[in-house]
Amino acid sequence: MNRTWLITGCSRGLGRALAEAVLDAGDRLAATARDPGTLADLVARGGDRILALPLDVTDEEAAARAVAATVERFGRLDIVVNNAGYGDVAPIENTSVASFRAQIETNLFGAIIVTKAALPFFRRQRSGRFLQLSSIGGRMGAMGRGPYSAAKFGLEGFSEVLAREVAPFGVHVTIVEPGGFRTDFAGTSTRIAEGDADYAETVGKTAAMQRAYDGKQPGDPARAALAILALASAEKPPLRLVLGRDAYAGAERTDEARLAELRAWRELSESTDFVKS
Repeated sequence: MNRTWLITGCSRGLGRALAEAVLDAGDRLAATARDPGTLADLVARGGDRILALPLDVTDEEAAARAVAATVERFGRLDIVVNNAGYGDVAPIENTSVASFRAQIETNLFGAIIVTKAALPFFRRQRSGRFLQLSSIGGRMGAMGRGPYSAAKFGLEGFSEVLAREVAPFGVHVTIVEPGGFRTDFAGTSTRIAEGDADYAETVGKTAAMQRAYDGKQPGDPARAALAILALASAEKPPLRLVLGRDAYAGAERTDEARLAELRAWRELSESTDFVKS
């Protein structure tokens, strides 16, 4: 059976690659972007199987309209992909609170808003999948990307709770954690600043690496899209899925270090309980 997808942030990057793969698979698609004019080639490609919609994910009313329009057009909604997002590079000290708010609004609240708009439909039809596009920076703090990691860590916590709440309805939630993919995420989508000279050896090196990295990332967006299609067909999908060898290596290293630290401090951690009489 052909499925109906709603994907945010389809104008470029992983969102665009996934939109193309969904159409190639014969599924139906509600493709969203701030400017739906950027989706004209997708519309030509998908014909009556695609609905291009304007959507600023931070706008609750627009999200509700997008979900309703999708259901009205296709009769149902099966998969929501919260993909829209961006992340700048700068030291936390040199990042304004306004920039923190803007990045968290898009990367965290945008996903929350779209999720809440779709959730009643999934609950009523007793099926559905949320694919939450986080980042390896949502599992391990990405130096120079304080607001971005803060948002992605928040998205992961939100999605863990969501997964437990909606499981009885037959609704699945998977957090997808990509590593470096050859999109413009590290290019025109990102503002990069080294910040104060005292951060030259930390964020400064991250900024330099980011500039040199653009166009050389190991991840292939088209292959990521195929992996997400396979994930969307899994009968028992995982709560988390990393994408890319770099993400897998980073996740493994981070989780093992976290577990080792937990165990090293176990005695002090457990010393806070009441003493048994």
